[in-house]
Amino acid sequence: MLDLSSFDLEELAAALADQDSYDRRWLVDSRTGEIVYWTTDCGIDGQNPIDLDELDEALIAVDPLPSRVWYRDMADFARGISDDQAQRRLERAINGRGSFRRFRDELHREYPDLVSVWNAFRDARARQRAVQWLADHNLVTQEEADRYRADHPTPDLP
Repeated sequence: MLDLSSFDLEELAAALADQDSYDRRWLVDSRTGEIVYWTTDCGIDGQNPIDLDELDEALIAVDPLPSRVWYRDMADFARGISDDQAQRRLERAINGRGSFRRFRDELHREYPDLVSVWNAFRDARARQRAVQWLADHNLVTQEEADRYRADHPTPDLP
């Protein structure tokens, strides 16, 4: 088992959010913590195609989390903002299809002062999920994951 410092949490969080993985996959090397990228056309090294089934068994596939997980971040953020008008408008923006785009557009256009707050909130949650993914796959201990969450809480909202 590796310690948490062996992993790039930002990269793992991006892999967990990657919804376009039809012919490509993110993989974590359980021996080193390295995150590698595989495609059907170029394999891992970018030159030699190889089937996923033929890869080293130390490589663990990163399945993206469902979009509802990331949607919940937008809903929690909107609900947690103390500005009633911003709260209502952001909650309205996430209703129905296209919610991710509408939320982003509303935030950037009407509440630019909240963009950095949103980015910090979203990124903190994404890193927490990455750490939990590592614990769920026995790459770090659950105690280390719990300690990370305690030391890196989701930022308070204004």
